[in-house]
Amino acid sequence: MASNESSPETPNDVASFFSPEVAACPHATYRQMVDDHPVVRMQVTNAPVISRYEDVMFCLRHPEIFSSEMAEQMALGTDRPMIPQQIDPPAQTRYRKILDPRFSRKRMLEIEPAVRASAGELLDAFVDKGECDFSQQYAVPLPCQAFLHLLGLPINDLPELIRLKDGIIRPQILAKNALDTDEVNTIRANCGKEIYGYFETLIKERKQAPRDDLMSYLLDVELDGDKLSQNDILDISYLFILAGLDTVTATLSCSIAYLAANPNQREEIVRNPKGIDAAIEELLRWETPVAGVPRLVKADVEIAGTQIKQGEMVLLLLGAANIDPSEFEASDEVNFDRSRNRHIAFGGGPHRCLGSHLARMELRVGLEEWHRRVPNYRIPDGEVLAYTPGIRDIRYLPLVWD
Repeated sequence: MASNESSPETPNDVASFFSPEVAACPHATYRQMVDDHPVVRMQVTNAPVISRYEDVMFCLRHPEIFSSEMAEQMALGTDRPMIPQQIDPPAQTRYRKILDPRFSRKRMLEIEPAVRASAGELLDAFVDKGECDFSQQYAVPLPCQAFLHLLGLPINDLPELIRLKDGIIRPQILAKNALDTDEVNTIRANCGKEIYGYFETLIKERKQAPRDDLMSYLLDVELDGDKLSQNDILDISYLFILAGLDTVTATLSCSIAYLAANPNQREEIVRNPKGIDAAIEELLRWETPVAGVPRLVKADVEIAGTQIKQGEMVLLLLGAANIDPSEFEASDEVNFDRSRNRHIAFGGGPHRCLGSHLARMELRVGLEEWHRRVPNYRIPDGEVLAYTPGIRDIRYLPLVWD
């Protein structure tokens, strides 16, 4: 860990990094934090925000100090911690051992043809029209369909599951008054109950008629010689719905928006499809849709000269760490030929994203098929994109092409 003393003053633009204005183009704010304020305290909650790559990685690698066991603090409509995200090693490691094989790189290659077929069907519906809302017509359904296929859930249930997911992650968009805390909390609680109820029904169905899907696997697999309890399965499934129906959608939308605004790099992808994997890694670094992850401090600690006390909640700002010049050469530039790209868009340490191989496969297929069918596209003149803070996404992304 570095020991430079951080300024106690928090510039206004740093303090408002969750604002829509900063979410639209966060990199200048990220860089200011990394360079001048590696640890700042949010003005409303006083929670420390940690931004430098070295410090963020230290926190991610030490769950005994920076814990993920924060179900009570996060208030995401759950009755218990989500597994394995809201538990720490060694219990978390035991669950990862039975879940990791279901999300291996090899297994993702097995479902790739189905994802590619889905991409083709989605494109068939609008490619000849010369326009679309990329977010709603492609970025939402493509990874969501893949994820439902993996879990063994009906595609027809997608709209309802997206509503429930949004009710937990973005309850403000379902509220009549987004500033009414009681209403927002009620929406989360009600959606949480519906998610549990949905999977309780699915568990009953799979017990009666098992299939070759993830839910049937969870019912059959043993952990240290015992079957998973129903609550274990519910807590795993709850996490999967939140994670599987949101972040890849956000990454696709942000990546295409970047490419639409930077035609030279878009043309580079069209000319050299084999370079798509490196392009995806660089876009993950630059866009980092999951901008930050929270942790609960279990012991007093010093980060970048700032004292952080046991019991505090901290925010690890992955987006800022991913443009730290101490880790990335020419960090403020997007370079698809970057030779060393240890970005942490998927986090790091024992809680590194379980679905990273799935996400990379969905992004590769989604971008390959899109650019094969729609090589020249742009954002219509006069359109101003609205990015959501927190999980950086674009819910409406209009595109046109010849």
